[in-house]
Amino acid sequence: MDAAAAPLEPGTLLVAGVMLTDGVFDGSVVLLLDVDASGALGVVLNRFADLELAHALPGWERLASYPHRLHDGGPVSQEGAICLASPLHADEEPPGWRRVFASVGLLHLQTPFELADGAFRDLRIFAGYAGWGPGQLADEVARDLWFCLPGTYSDVFDADPEGLWRRVLARQPGELGWLSTWTTTPEWN
Repeated sequence: MDAAAAPLEPGTLLVAGVMLTDGVFDGSVVLLLDVDASGALGVVLNRFADLELAHALPGWERLASYPHRLHDGGPVSQEGAICLASPLHADEEPPGWRRVFASVGLLHLQTPFELADGAFRDLRIFAGYAGWGPGQLADEVARDLWFCLPGTYSDVFDADPEGLWRRVLARQPGELGWLSTWTTTPEWN
């Protein structure tokens, strides 16, 4: 494709290519949170978990951004949770929060609820994560299974996550943008 690839680093989006049909990541948009020699880790931004957030982490649903649901972060450690949040005031670093990119960071869910309440502009919780071993993600990118694109704040806290794959592709120039109109049954066209 003709879009410049973003580097594999925190804040980069991995947008599933149309050839990625493994039944796990089809149509996924993954935000990379950590990349180093031991591999890469991220969360799927555009899927909801089957479990209700109020059941998984009582009280946190009040702090979560619309649509106030638990998101399916990926197939690894589904019993664990990762929280992405943005401080209410950009110049502050609330307790338990660590910046990932721009004003988006990780909030440790052991942080007392009372300290988190009112401290964040946006907050989203993910069950599980996506992970790759050393060299695995670079290989998948080289095979065009993923497109590496710059992530934005609005991608992370999108009010309609299920339509994110098409919207991210639609804003890309050239042929990559055309993929936003892809159908899962191209042979029917």
